[in-house]
Amino acid sequence: MNLSQTIDQCSLVVLDLETSGKFPVESDICEIAAVKYLNGQVIDTYQTLVKPREPMSDFVIGIHNITNEMVENSPAISDVIENFWNFCKNSVCVAHHAPFDLGFLSYDFERFNLGLPSGVNLCTSLLARALISETANHRLQTLVQFLKIEPGAAHRALDDTKSCLAVLQECIRRASLNTEVTLESLLKIQGPFLKWSDFSMNYYRQQDVFSQLVMATEAQTPVMMTYGGGSKAGKPRWIHPISIVRNPEGDFLVAFDTKETNKRPKRYYMNKVLAIEEVSS
Repeated sequence: MNLSQTIDQCSLVVLDLETSGKFPVESDICEIAAVKYLNGQVIDTYQTLVKPREPMSDFVIGIHNITNEMVENSPAISDVIENFWNFCKNSVCVAHHAPFDLGFLSYDFERFNLGLPSGVNLCTSLLARALISETANHRLQTLVQFLKIEPGAAHRALDDTKSCLAVLQECIRRASLNTEVTLESLLKIQGPFLKWSDFSMNYYRQQDVFSQLVMATEAQTPVMMTYGGGSKAGKPRWIHPISIVRNPEGDFLVAFDTKETNKRPKRYYMNKVLAIEEVSS
C-alpha cells in the first residue's frame, strides 16, 4: 500500500457492523455493510444480515432494532465472511470507532483461516476529534446532526456507512485547506495507524503464556490467572473470561472473578497478566 497516494487515489471501504454484544469472541456480528469509494464516487456496496450463534437480548435489540426474527433465516458468518474479506482486500478500510469493527472482523477472518488483510485503516472518530472541534462530542450521530447529514436509520449498518463516509469527506475537506491530502497525511492526523495485524487474536494464540487463556475465553470456561495489579496483585485467582480485546490504548481481558458474588465484568490489561496456570476441565 502506497502511503504517498492522494486519498482520492485510494480504494476506500467504509464499513459498519452491528453485533450481538460489546466484545468479540463472546458476541457475534449480526449485520455487515460497506460502501467502496474511489475517485470521489461510490463504486460498490455490500450488505447482509448475519445469524448470531445465540439469540440476542432485548437490550441489544433496542440499540440496533435488528430482531432475532429478522436474522432467523440469514446466513451464518461462516457463509459470508470470505465474500466480505474479498470485498475489503486491497482497500483502506474506514469505520467510526474503527477498533470496535476491526476487532470483530479480525477475529472472524482468522477464525475461518482467511488471514488478515495487509495495510492500514482509518477511523473517522479519531479524525473528527483532530479536525472538527466545534461539537460537544464525536459520536457519529452528533456529527451527523452538526454536519447536517441525512441520517437514515441510526445504528443500521448501511445507513451508518453512508454517514461515516460523509464525515470522512468533511475531514478530508478540512485537512485539504493546508496541504494535499495523502493517505500518509491522514494517518498522521489520526494518530494510531490501525494496522490489521494490531487486532490479531493469533498474536495471543501463539504465545505460551496466553494460548490457554484464548482457549478458555472461546470455551467460556474458568481459568486460573495471576495478575500484576489491583488488590490481589501477584496472587492466583479463578476468573471467568468473556473476551480478549485488542486496543490501541492497551489490550485487555474482560472477565469476572468467580469468587465475587456480583459477577461484574472487569478489565484486566494483558500486559499485567503474569501467568495462566490451569484451565478448568
